[in-house]
Amino acid sequence: MNTADYIQLEEKYSAHNYHPLPVVLCKGEGVWVEDVEGRRYLDMLSAYSALNQGHRHPRIIQTLIEQANRLTLTSRAFHTDQLGPLCQLLCEITGQEQVLLMNSGAEAVETAIKCARRWGYTKKGVPPDRAEIIVCANNFHGRTTTIISFSTEALYRDGFGPFTPGFKIIPYDNPDALEQAINKNTVAFLVEPIQGEAGIIVPRHGYLQRARVICHQHNILFILDEIQTGLGRTGRLFCYQYEDVRPDVLILGKALGGGCIPISAVLTSREIMSVFVPGNHGSTFGGNPLACAVARTAVSVILEEKLPERSSELGTYFQSRLKALNSSKVKEIRGRGLFIGVELKPEAGTAREYCEKLLRLGILAKDTHEQVIRFAPPLVITREEIDWALERIAQALA
Repeated sequence: MNTADYIQLEEKYSAHNYHPLPVVLCKGEGVWVEDVEGRRYLDMLSAYSALNQGHRHPRIIQTLIEQANRLTLTSRAFHTDQLGPLCQLLCEITGQEQVLLMNSGAEAVETAIKCARRWGYTKKGVPPDRAEIIVCANNFHGRTTTIISFSTEALYRDGFGPFTPGFKIIPYDNPDALEQAINKNTVAFLVEPIQGEAGIIVPRHGYLQRARVICHQHNILFILDEIQTGLGRTGRLFCYQYEDVRPDVLILGKALGGGCIPISAVLTSREIMSVFVPGNHGSTFGGNPLACAVARTAVSVILEEKLPERSSELGTYFQSRLKALNSSKVKEIRGRGLFIGVELKPEAGTAREYCEKLLRLGILAKDTHEQVIRFAPPLVITREEIDWALERIAQALA
């Protein structure tokens, strides 16, 4: 079968909930992938940052094989030898006290919402069913029914109502709006340190620090969604470290699974986590030994190979070289670390058109919000590979 055959098969039998570029991948290693006809591409998406360690990192694959040969799943009805050590590692690197493991990022966000609401009722004294959570316009926290209820993207909401109440939407990067939105029933503020799906929107320095202070002054939980920005992507282990703040609740996912297996995590204090008791929340696959073993190695690779530091150094280099192209088609280049958005002027055409050009030149990138090309390669990329990509990006923008 060739590329057209596979695409036709997928179009016929798979739901049309994505609009992928016309390439059929079958192999991957490091920052490179290969299609069914033997063409190689430089991956500049990293599965939305789930592949920070690169495709098929040898240590992660070895752990996956070894654990698969021992034990893969028990459900949380029993203890395993992998859950505790992973939770300890995550607490040590975040400064948090306890972890609740789930599978997908959206599941972790749902868990954080349940946690905040129950904390509001049992600890803060909010009247039953009156809890409110503040979120930001242009957020992306997932696509479950509850999460799209507080999205401002019409495409995510159209035809999926009725929606879950209990959310208040404010402008991003606006601490004054946060303070004004708080009332006696507010239990939490849920925010991304950089809005990725909105087009790599980086807030002004001090925004997170101010938001955290406001939350603590009003006794509400400061919840950070670092599913896409965490674990080295932005040039720090966690993006919030740029402002030396620590959230009350931290949400992780994507790269935690090392590009091999879904796993996500909600981290917080013992006092806040105590709202969960046996039976009121859970997941059959959440915290399974296979995912936990992989996640332990995935985190170790990030730390031992100094991937956050690589992201910081190479991200600065990549951004500076992109700006030096001085393309008349580019409106703005922004980002942190290897989390970079190139916003095109409307008259230059759509970002999708340029991603299709890049595909033909051997680069896989993804458009977001019509005019933004997102560049987020695996953090194991080299300077030479960035230079190789820059030559082709220059061609696409010429």
